[in-house]
Amino acid sequence: MTLSEIAAGIEVTASQEERGVATVDDTDGDLATRFAPHADALPCTPAAAAVVVESHARGGSVGDSAREAGVAPMTAAKALHRCGVDGVSPLGPTARQVVRDWLAGGLSRADALELTGGDEAAFALAGYVESHEPVPELADATRGALEDSGNASVAKRDALDGTMSSVSDLR
Repeated sequence: MTLSEIAAGIEVTASQEERGVATVDDTDGDLATRFAPHADALPCTPAAAAVVVESHARGGSVGDSAREAGVAPMTAAKALHRCGVDGVSPLGPTARQVVRDWLAGGLSRADALELTGGDEAAFALAGYVESHEPVPELADATRGALEDSGNASVAKRDALDGTMSSVSDLR
């Protein structure tokens, strides 16, 4: 028996429904609107936090982002941390462990400050970073903003292209 003989009496009696992956896109609102439900977790207003994140996503420093938002640089760094931006802590891994030991009560503040080698402001920010977790909902909203502005790093790289060496330059 051939395939055509097997399929001879088959006919389609119903239409097939198109099935797809269900998606929910809540990125229509601006960052301030998306940050608003979590205002209590932010060290500043949701609007200021949104300005800080957007400025930082465009490649601005924490200080520049803070000036643009009208907040202190320490507040901007705290907002970035709560919004899931990595690299906000001014201390290295070993010094951050010292801060965690101080927070756990294993060291006095004076000893921890001396061991970290940082100044008072860096120590205070590191203490905040180690004692406050990023808020997942804020991090999700921020991740979208950072991905959307990925062109800023590409533009910066392209602008500096003539100053960078490549592997072929090492011969």
